[in-house]
Amino acid sequence: MKVDILAIGVHPDDIELGCGGTLLKHIALGKKIGLVDLTQGELGTRGTAETRKEEAEDSKNIMGALVRENLKMADGFFQHTEENILKICRVVRKYKPEIVLANAISDRHPDHGRASKLTSDACFYSGLAKIEITDEDGSILEPWRPKAVYHYIQDRNLKADFTIDISNYMEKKMKCILAYKTQFNLTDYEGPKTPISGKSFMDFVRSKHQTYGRDINASYAEGFTVERTIGVRNLFDLM
Repeated sequence: MKVDILAIGVHPDDIELGCGGTLLKHIALGKKIGLVDLTQGELGTRGTAETRKEEAEDSKNIMGALVRENLKMADGFFQHTEENILKICRVVRKYKPEIVLANAISDRHPDHGRASKLTSDACFYSGLAKIEITDEDGSILEPWRPKAVYHYIQDRNLKADFTIDISNYMEKKMKCILAYKTQFNLTDYEGPKTPISGKSFMDFVRSKHQTYGRDINASYAEGFTVERTIGVRNLFDLM
């Protein structure tokens, strides 16, 4: 199954928090979306690998993405290894995305920056013809390199290279986030409080997107950074 955009996040919920509105907007435009989680988020203070899996599937269904895979790398301890590069190469070749969205290049959580580099490198290696990769059924996956890799902004307020107006999709984005009931603002969940578990974090998410939206005269926007210069066809493509 070919998708237009493949969003990759190191933890279940990274994608929803970082670029959920952008994905919802492109689904509304008729684009096919795939989601890949690198780890099961098993080191999270609240919830388990099993509950995170259920929540990730619920969020996928709310969003309307076509597929979601989990590569089951070691949460917190995954490394930039050949094995992990090839795991990402396999899904890139399998789904043949035109665009890959990846974790923030630098962030509060050390996994985010490491996953950013790992994903970006894997997208390059996926295009090398001499690397042979097979799918689960043993069939050869042909080389594929996305046209672009963009990095969504997460906890830290990085300077965005471009922003996407998500004003019409902010409420549905929040529904996707809140599908992770063990993680976010669930009043009847009995568990330790974390920096993301209360109402203040939900307020922070909204205010962050309001901040990025202000520069483009939008109510809410998501910010992205790039590794190489973006080309545009003409000046009227720019807002």
